[in-house]
Amino acid sequence: MQATMTAASLLRSVASDKAASLAPGEGAQSAEAVSAAVDSSALLQGQKAVAISHNGSVYRLQATKLGKLILTK
Repeated sequence: MQATMTAASLLRSVASDKAASLAPGEGAQSAEAVSAAVDSSALLQGQKAVAISHNGSVYRLQATKLGKLILTK
């Protein structure tokens, strides 16, 4: 249940990938909006659950059999 990337580095990685795919002329506002969303498969990386450290606490993000997400502290 250990992720190889921190949530912050994953967000930066996804944001830079998405920003690079934006058409020329699309504003910074579009890049900011894209960076706010991270695909759950990028966080889970093929695992059923992943630990997320946030403000000194550890949370668990878990995918259910029905495709829902559960975040617990």
